[in-house]
Amino acid sequence: MLGNNQTTVTEFLLLGFTRYHPYKFWIFFLTLSVYIATVVGNLLIITLVLLSPYLKSPMYFFLSNLYVSDTIVTTNIIPNMLCVTWQDGGTISYVPCLFQFYIHGSSSCAGCFLLTAMSYDRYLAICNPLRYTAIMEFKLCLQLGLFSWFFGFLVPVMSTTMISCMEFCGTNTINHFFCDLIPLLEISCSDISFVKLEIFLVSVFVLILPPTLIILSYVYILITVLKIPSTSGRQKVFSTCSSHLTVVCVYYGTVLAIYTIPSSKTSIDTHKFLSLLYTVVTPLLNPIIYGLRSQEIRSALSKLIG
Repeated sequence: MLGNNQTTVTEFLLLGFTRYHPYKFWIFFLTLSVYIATVVGNLLIITLVLLSPYLKSPMYFFLSNLYVSDTIVTTNIIPNMLCVTWQDGGTISYVPCLFQFYIHGSSSCAGCFLLTAMSYDRYLAICNPLRYTAIMEFKLCLQLGLFSWFFGFLVPVMSTTMISCMEFCGTNTINHFFCDLIPLLEISCSDISFVKLEIFLVSVFVLILPPTLIILSYVYILITVLKIPSTSGRQKVFSTCSSHLTVVCVYYGTVLAIYTIPSSKTSIDTHKFLSLLYTVVTPLLNPIIYGLRSQEIRSALSKLIG
């Protein structure tokens, strides 16, 4: 990182929401409230799945893993973001910045793979119900879960390594509230073409392949449902996968909006608020969507309280 016009970067300055200084109290208070609600909601459902004998199905196994992923995503970013917001900016050391980037990428990738595993579970339950129990046994659930976490933590290794080799020319100011990919690339003076190529290949593996598999699963599910003669039967089957489909749309909708829209067409503030939506609001919606729509979760909660 040394050169005529280069300096050794030991820390980065995160600007956060300095442009919205008059509203920083409300940004801080709302973000803190949503963060607390998110962690409490996720940990509550994880606890219910672990303790309740009524929530031992594969769907709730994958669901608890998804909530672990959501908790990691939001806890990795929000506490430091709250400090940056309250202080109208803050610093983060070089290594913690890379670590934050890596944890954000790995937990997000794991969430994508877990959603894909959940869609496969719904496909088997609806399209092949007679063999569902025999196929989706605990061993397969455990293998799919371990696969999701293993590749989730493996995929961002190369991206993090390449970013750690980049040089930064003079400026260490990141116009964001955490160490995200686009802001880091913007302040680098290195040739980032190889980094962009690697990120593109990763995006194909994470943001295109899993949604494609999910869409294919729901195409087969839709074909199966349309063959059901009764309207009430179709509605009952749809209700079993509507929560998962809603979570998939919210999850991938925000991710695609952040990372696939060219930065030239998206203002910095818009990118920040989309990131805030993904890291704060989406992890809160997931337990609400499943908690309100799942009779099993409501029953397990009432029995636990009782």
